[in-house]
Amino acid sequence: MTADHNRPTVVVVGSTMIDLVAYVSRMPGRGETLVGDRFQMGFGGKGANQAVMARLLGAEVVMVNCLGDDAYGEMTLDNFANYGIDTTNVNRVPGASGVAPIWVEPDGSNRIIIVPGANHRLTGEQAARSVRRTPSAAVVVGQLEIPQPTTAAAFEAARERGATTVLNPAPAARLSSGLLEMSDWLIPNEVEFEMLTGSSADSDSALVGFSRETATRLVVTVGEQGAAIVAGTGDRVVRVPAPTVDPIDTTGAGDAFVGAFAVGIALGLAELDAVRLGNACAADSVTRPGTQSSFPRPDRAGRFLADVMAT
Repeated sequence: MTADHNRPTVVVVGSTMIDLVAYVSRMPGRGETLVGDRFQMGFGGKGANQAVMARLLGAEVVMVNCLGDDAYGEMTLDNFANYGIDTTNVNRVPGASGVAPIWVEPDGSNRIIIVPGANHRLTGEQAARSVRRTPSAAVVVGQLEIPQPTTAAAFEAARERGATTVLNPAPAARLSSGLLEMSDWLIPNEVEFEMLTGSSADSDSALVGFSRETATRLVVTVGEQGAAIVAGTGDRVVRVPAPTVDPIDTTGAGDAFVGAFAVGIALGLAELDAVRLGNACAADSVTRPGTQSSFPRPDRAGRFLADVMAT
């Protein structure tokens, strides 16, 4: 790989969404109409969020995605351009781009529905070709908001290039053997881990067992408690606490973690330092409303990175 160690290349193969966020005093009941407090439209999609966080930390970021030919698609491309994210490998098809209606309660908790739209039109051939056209890629990141065979094809191409593959298995779904075989790291949150395994992320033995079963490295994000990593040779769990903050909106915090962790790995940081970087960026993001708009700006993100590298 020829990537500059100080500015590594991260390829994100994944989704884009337009977030339609309603802030409410409580969730409405079945058949109930509730008056919300306020509304915000923003840019989201797990792939796009992770790409933005990686870029805010100074990485060169290549986005691989499929957008519709609607106004949301144009808005998404403009947003990527504003961040300096490479969209050479973003495809366009007739139809609607992805959207995500989101409800946020006063304590910052959220409920999300995603409507993938054009995201599901990205093919494995397109994804693999995009990765092969990026020989400097140090890390390739994927999620489950696009078809698993598409991500598996991208990860196979990444392995050919010697890049590390990071899978955020969200929304939780049964993982195909082909995708698992090509994944170096899995990063679910605690809810997704329980859905995937039937076990609590509080159990060290469950984490170690899942890591061995899937033959992957494993990090589980556990909200305000930080993250748990199956460390070293895969026989012990280290729980890394998150900074203490007053949360306003947790939307996108997991994506901030994944994007930051990916940059840490791309920079060659020790795995625990990559987790600490993820924790710092995720914790900071929940102190502001929105998704990408809540992520730490480059100067603040840079200080988090400098602090981690200094320790």
